[in-house]
Amino acid sequence: METPARTAEHLARVKQRETSLRSVCATLLKPGSPVVWEVGCGHGHFLAAYAAAHPDRLCVGIDLSAERIGRAERKRTRGRLANLHFIQAEAGAFLKALPDHVRFSEVFVLFPDPWPKRRHHKNRLMQGAFLEAVAARAGEGTRLFFRTDDESYFDYAEYVIRSMPHWTLSGEGWPFEVSTVFQERAASHRSLVALRTKAIP
Repeated sequence: METPARTAEHLARVKQRETSLRSVCATLLKPGSPVVWEVGCGHGHFLAAYAAAHPDRLCVGIDLSAERIGRAERKRTRGRLANLHFIQAEAGAFLKALPDHVRFSEVFVLFPDPWPKRRHHKNRLMQGAFLEAVAARAGEGTRLFFRTDDESYFDYAEYVIRSMPHWTLSGEGWPFEVSTVFQERAASHRSLVALRTKAIP
């Protein structure tokens, strides 16, 4: 049974997590370096390879699972990748915790949960609110890369992007290929690239 004391304890824990996440982001994401962001980085296969191939770019991956972040961090350590960081966080909370100076240069969303049942579509990451929040942290020319093995999710994401005022679909190719766990399991997949057309002041 919910009580005022339990509610207060819960709110205090939420506040503590928010404060801790802001502190981590402020420590790792210094001014002057646009960020390559992977949402749902899993075990870090893609982003570790990307960071190794692009040592001049600051790369950050987030995931909800502490176990997956731990495995990703081990890849960072083995590769001695000073330009790579992994943070346990939900996408919305991460966006809210970012220092004001942080801007994205590239955003990767690879094989997110498709939430295939129609009543669950509201839980999909690729929603208007998410794209607007990313746009607010993106400069003109920022690319968002999306890949899925679920046909309905691909169509859904394409529709949402077409409806957004600050994003447009681009015909350019995929910038960096490395096979991830989910990609290896997929019989096939589809990809799209969205371009941030105009920076928000």
